[in-house]
Amino acid sequence: MSGFDLIIFDCDGVLVDSEIIAAQVESRLLTEAGYPISVEEMGERFAGMTWKNILLAIEQEVDIPLSASLIDKSEKLLDARLERDVKVIDGVKFALSKITTQACICSNSSSQRLDMMLTKVGLKPYFAPNIFSAKDLGPDRVKPRPDIFLHAIDTFKVNASRTVVIEDSVHGIHGAVAAGCRVIGFTGASHTYPSHADRLTDAGAETVISRMSDLPATITALGEWVGAV
Repeated sequence: MSGFDLIIFDCDGVLVDSEIIAAQVESRLLTEAGYPISVEEMGERFAGMTWKNILLAIEQEVDIPLSASLIDKSEKLLDARLERDVKVIDGVKFALSKITTQACICSNSSSQRLDMMLTKVGLKPYFAPNIFSAKDLGPDRVKPRPDIFLHAIDTFKVNASRTVVIEDSVHGIHGAVAAGCRVIGFTGASHTYPSHADRLTDAGAETVISRMSDLPATITALGEWVGAV
């Protein structure tokens, strides 16, 4: 894995197949609240965003007051569904077994949810203790802000230009690019949609993969050009 000093993984939709579960829970709550939206549209428009920021974005779009109680209701319903149903993304454990560069997780999910999901699917030992939640930095510092990526870079004492981020969302890629990182887009989770790869590329991903088993070779190839960007 020469060429990079740090590999940063997003969690939801990259390591665990959780974005589709979030989209199912949140689309139902929004539809019941008077904002009809499909599971597919949730994934396309809002993947990678916190539930609070999703509600704020919708309130700015339409004149529908969304109750603050929806935040707590969603968190409880989603945690229950994730604890029961979340699964590891196919090929992740193979990819991690081939990667020798130091790695961490940078996620918008809470530390508690990350611990639960990663423990359930058996990925926590690969990353602990380097599992970072943007929410721990502050409610206004989540992706697409670059803060969580800058926090990881500072923790590992590496240069952003020698850091590669694996992201499945436009919002996450915007944050990674703003932090000065290289980015690989990923479209292999269940919430993917037809224009997913194009949108990730437009957001700043240098390449996009749909199979996690392709990640080690992709990192190696991208690392050969680390000095060219």
